[in-house]
Amino acid sequence: MMGLQLSPRTRIVLILLFFFGLILFMPMRIALGLTGLERVGVAARDVRGSIWNGRIDQLMLGTMPVGPVRAALSPISLLMGRARIDIWRQEGAADDLSGALTAGIGRIGIDDVTGAVPLGRSFAPLPIGSLIMEDVTAYFSGDRCGHAEGRVRAQIAGQFPGLNLSQGLSGIVSCDGDALLLPLVSQSGLEKVNLRIWRSGRYVAEMRVETADAGLTDALGKAGFAGVGGARLLKVEGTL
Repeated sequence: MMGLQLSPRTRIVLILLFFFGLILFMPMRIALGLTGLERVGVAARDVRGSIWNGRIDQLMLGTMPVGPVRAALSPISLLMGRARIDIWRQEGAADDLSGALTAGIGRIGIDDVTGAVPLGRSFAPLPIGSLIMEDVTAYFSGDRCGHAEGRVRAQIAGQFPGLNLSQGLSGIVSCDGDALLLPLVSQSGLEKVNLRIWRSGRYVAEMRVETADAGLTDALGKAGFAGVGGARLLKVEGTL
């Protein structure tokens, strides 16, 4: 009995259907691993569902806990040679979030992120409790910051000696050489935080307070601020 003979065209169609089926039913857990995002500190406690309808529990960006999000792979970005995993959490709460994690040839980062990202004690002793992002896009090309745009507002956790930072500090993200730069300024303009983050996860954060008040200068000194000219400076370094 002779085996079934298939034409070259039929074999090609079957192979394409096979690979299409693999992609169509690929688990989100595998797709997330294939993007290489873990190399820049993206991690998750548990990933469920398919690439078209997934859930990521306790998404982490380095040491920053983003929390649970829904996730789906964008087919349009695949045609452009880039994996874009859209993420969102829309529950009508203060920590709602939307945007995307992206990875491609020579590029890795985030796209169009709007919402709150809690920081915990990521930058302690700096009192930054969370970052509120407004349409933030930032990616690294190789080891250098390739592009950054969008507004960020840092919310202050608790009270800081002698300072009224209830309105937080805000600024426009940008690239500064190899690093991603968040230049944050208070409403008064007297308090500034420059936060630089490298692709490796290393960061340097500097908080500068302009003041001629002797009482505030003393309080800031006790909190670890050093004198630099007529200002007080607190510098923190670490890895996310």
